[in-house]
Amino acid sequence: QVQLVESGGELVQAGGSLRLSCTASGITFGPYATGWFRQLPGKEREFVAARRWATGATYYADSVKGRFSISRDTAINTAYLQMNKLKPEDTAIYYCAAGRPITSTIQTERGYTYWGQGTQVTVSS
Repeated sequence: QVQLVESGGELVQAGGSLRLSCTASGITFGPYATGWFRQLPGKEREFVAARRWATGATYYADSVKGRFSISRDTAINTAYLQMNKLKPEDTAIYYCAAGRPITSTIQTERGYTYWGQGTQVTVSS
């Protein structure tokens, strides 16, 4: 049984940093792409970042480019989303996902098979 568990979300002031973690069981991240998505209050889930570990290809939403970065620790099968220079508009529930998307789906929900339960990030102004 595959399970993704996110952690690290909390209340932070604007300009601060957070690192979200996504620990996988039942799969290893290597053969998959890891995606991070977020859902703002009252809105649909949106793409944040993704990486194909096999090739290193990395994708970021324009709204987070230069502030967020995605990485992983293979020893503990955990992926990370490092978020710097946080803004109030980054407030959302953040989800990690794993799958084998093609290029046209790597920035969409349908590209991913496995999802975590989400972690709340709140950025105060």
